[in-house]
Amino acid sequence: MNVEALARPEIVAMRPYSSARTEAPGEGVLLNANEAPWSLLAGSEWEARLNRYPDPQPRELVRRLADLYSVPADQVLVTRGSDEGIDLLTRVFCRAGQDAILQIPPTFGMYKIAAQSQGAAIVSVPRSAEDGFRLREQDVLDALRADDRIRLVFLTSPNNPTGDVIREGFLEKLLEQARGRAIVVVDEAYAEFCRRPSASDWVGRYPQLVVLRTLSKAWAAAGLRCGVVLAQPELLALLRRVIAPYPLPSPVTALALRMLQDDVLERQRQLLRDLEVNKQTLLAVLEERPFVTELVPGEANFVLVRAERAAELLVFCANRGVILRGFPADPLLRGYIRISVGSAQDIEMLAAVLDDWENQP
Repeated sequence: MNVEALARPEIVAMRPYSSARTEAPGEGVLLNANEAPWSLLAGSEWEARLNRYPDPQPRELVRRLADLYSVPADQVLVTRGSDEGIDLLTRVFCRAGQDAILQIPPTFGMYKIAAQSQGAAIVSVPRSAEDGFRLREQDVLDALRADDRIRLVFLTSPNNPTGDVIREGFLEKLLEQARGRAIVVVDEAYAEFCRRPSASDWVGRYPQLVVLRTLSKAWAAAGLRCGVVLAQPELLALLRRVIAPYPLPSPVTALALRMLQDDVLERQRQLLRDLEVNKQTLLAVLEERPFVTELVPGEANFVLVRAERAAELLVFCANRGVILRGFPADPLLRGYIRISVGSAQDIEMLAAVLDDWENQP
């Protein structure tokens, strides 16, 4: 399969911007990038080199992320969070006024925003609200078959905010149907919280498959804005044509490498164990509440609840310092609240506030 045939012709034809650091390594007497000759800081190694542009794709970070996700290094593109990966894919594969994305709401809102920004149409196959927001697999397959405009299919596994995961059998059917027609994007921002195999294992088999990962969630590094696009090299080459010349600042690269050291890896595993315990505590706090009419536990670090007077409850909690997530603009999620799994102390405070809500005169 030739993925270039699915990309915008002008992207295929364009020559990517060639930065000074791309054309020559950052070594020797550097007089090619209009940089200052020295840094104003002199602490760590990266501070001493702040006057220099960073490597566009830091080789050591790429190598460590490839090891982490069990893929070859040439299948890794580092981005400013997975949001940038979504934006790059939409810019490369969607022509304004001609192409479309397929999304499965309720889901992560950035797929729709990226499509709207690009002038692409949005085909939605809503989940079954009457059945715990179950994904309607056959409806998704039928929608892709029926609409030749669709160039990107966005799946989230586990999904945000419903927490459900994509079945391997369904993903295989979708990939086969998308062959030569569309790119299938599996957003695995929350993959570490579930015990399902990653779709990254399939990247080598399917040139039409893209997997998005991030250090923001399970790695407790949301402030780094470090994301990863996993795909075959031919597809990544298209994204490289439109990505910013230096997507990751030097401090981010240094901190991301620190996150992937062995001692932090062990702390990360302990974090996942602790959050699993805390999630069970959170579910227990919510299960017996009379105002909770539906509880969707999912397989991520959050739960989704349907509550009576949800809008008032959100304000009540916020006024007491407990901030939850509502969805007033999404008709599928009216009356629902997403609650992240916090620390034991966070959950205790939430429980106390919910007790106050219940015991109002």
